[in-house]
Amino acid sequence: MSQFKHFSLVGKSTQLKRLRIEHLSHGVVRLVMSRPEVRNAFDEVFIAEFISALKELAEDSALRLLVIQGEGHVFSAGADLGYMQRQAAQSFEKNFEDAKVLGTLFLQVANFPTPVLAAVRGAAIGGGFGLAACADACLSEAGAVFAMSEVRLGLVPGVIGPYVFRKLALAWAQKLMLAGVRVTAEELLPSGLISNLVKENESFDDALENEMNKYLQASPVASRRCKQLILDCNPLPSEIVTLNAARHIALARSEPDASEGLKCFFEKVRTRWQMDLPKERV
Repeated sequence: MSQFKHFSLVGKSTQLKRLRIEHLSHGVVRLVMSRPEVRNAFDEVFIAEFISALKELAEDSALRLLVIQGEGHVFSAGADLGYMQRQAAQSFEKNFEDAKVLGTLFLQVANFPTPVLAAVRGAAIGGGFGLAACADACLSEAGAVFAMSEVRLGLVPGVIGPYVFRKLALAWAQKLMLAGVRVTAEELLPSGLISNLVKENESFDDALENEMNKYLQASPVASRRCKQLILDCNPLPSEIVTLNAARHIALARSEPDASEGLKCFFEKVRTRWQMDLPKERV
């Protein structure tokens, strides 16, 4: 990924199997999802590394801003297809445990002690959408695609649901979740999920650097205290809500519709519930 003009790499850059942690100048850390060959999709290793990295970074008192970005031209396509297939073959109990672990990842992002900025290019689908919803702000390039398309695969956007409802108005969440439609960044801009849009003729790195600079104008102490104030006034989902959300996705994964949805997705054919429908107009 290209270097910034004013935010040079300092200290260390740690490359894990699925992530890269870059310590930039001025107290900025960039957490880069580094699976461009599968559009930065989630799997078990990805989730474990993300949780571990967030836990360690949350304890860094020198950190002032966390940036989450995808390597390449796609932020994240959500769950890895092989990962979803493995889950579909598991028992409800194992799926429930896995869903709770995934829920921990989104809770950590939403509860992070400093501002979190999601930098979206290309697409933010499923879990990628969830990361954008959990961040305090989302910078997106023009034309980027956002979707929670789980229902089309016989699944539900379970663990990200509580954070999507916290970020978006109910009407927006209903439209996106129940129909599983894809919308562009421009279409989604009025929802409030996207805080700034990068123009087509503008350098994404320049826009991201400018966005990072805005947050660094704040006092580090006041910034952290303000983040806690926001969390106090807009509480995170309760434990009961997050467990119920994990239960919903575990139940969906155990249903025949999920097996059929994933099988048809791989084979690029319609499911039985889509079979007699007219071609969708975009």
